[in-house]
Amino acid sequence: MEAFNLTSSGPPTFILNGIPGLEAAHIWISIPFSTFYVISLLGNFMVLFVVAKEETLHKPMYLLLCMLVLTEIGTSTCIVPKALCVFWFGFKGITMDGCLTQIFFLYVFAITHSAILMTMAFDRYIAICDPLRYATILSNARIAKLGLVGLIRAVLLVLPLPLLLQRLPFCTNRVILHTYCEHIAVVKISCGDTTVNQMYSLVIAFVIIGLDLTLIGLSYGLIIRAVLRISYKKANQKALNTCTAHICVILMSYTPSLFSALTHRFGQGIAAHVHILLANVYVLVPPMLNPIIYGVKTKELCDKVGKYTCRM
Repeated sequence: MEAFNLTSSGPPTFILNGIPGLEAAHIWISIPFSTFYVISLLGNFMVLFVVAKEETLHKPMYLLLCMLVLTEIGTSTCIVPKALCVFWFGFKGITMDGCLTQIFFLYVFAITHSAILMTMAFDRYIAICDPLRYATILSNARIAKLGLVGLIRAVLLVLPLPLLLQRLPFCTNRVILHTYCEHIAVVKISCGDTTVNQMYSLVIAFVIIGLDLTLIGLSYGLIIRAVLRISYKKANQKALNTCTAHICVILMSYTPSLFSALTHRFGQGIAAHVHILLANVYVLVPPMLNPIIYGVKTKELCDKVGKYTCRM
């Protein structure tokens, strides 16, 4: 009960409640949390290691994959260690600065992740629709620049979020009904006018969904049109196989995040613990499964990973 008796004087401190209604099961919930996190770290670092060691993998496609892996490691690391501290040790307190820092890095990684997925769709479009100019259009240096542009875009979009939160007053209730400092969850406990904060978060969502998903859809629309024009069945199948892994990653990345965002804003009838579990699925499951998907669907990477695994 002491969490509700915090006053507005002194440095602001928040309480991360964990998963509302399931506090008694926190220890059990921490088992899949920690397991998924460890598996994702092992898988993602394996991908980084293999691509770095093998010169034959120093290509735009694998450079993009490494960028994607780094954003996934960053996203899950922003959240899981603190969530496990809440589950295991009851360390629920987090300072205002700590909360704003978590929000900033979480959304920077998430938006950069979306930009990289968009660039990967463009990469597959060039590889299938204009293969003779692929090396000219998409060099490693150009991919690195596109990744930097995606990161800068993310920083510029996210920077106002903590600045807008910092101006809000927080009264006696500083309990965040979440496992981490999610932007809307923090906004909801403010006792001030949060209209600007909510509107700006919607602007970010529309920019990402409207721009990134539209360009990804356009790229794959052109890819499908090009593939349908290929009369040779084997070539047709090979072209589609190059996109399978990326399509799986897109579906796994966007589906839970969109569903979580929609239920958080419009699903008032949905239980609170369902909201929180969905939000955590987004940061736990894709980072764990994406290296497996690329390892299985990309033969070249699969062979190299197998070579190093057999040595261990």
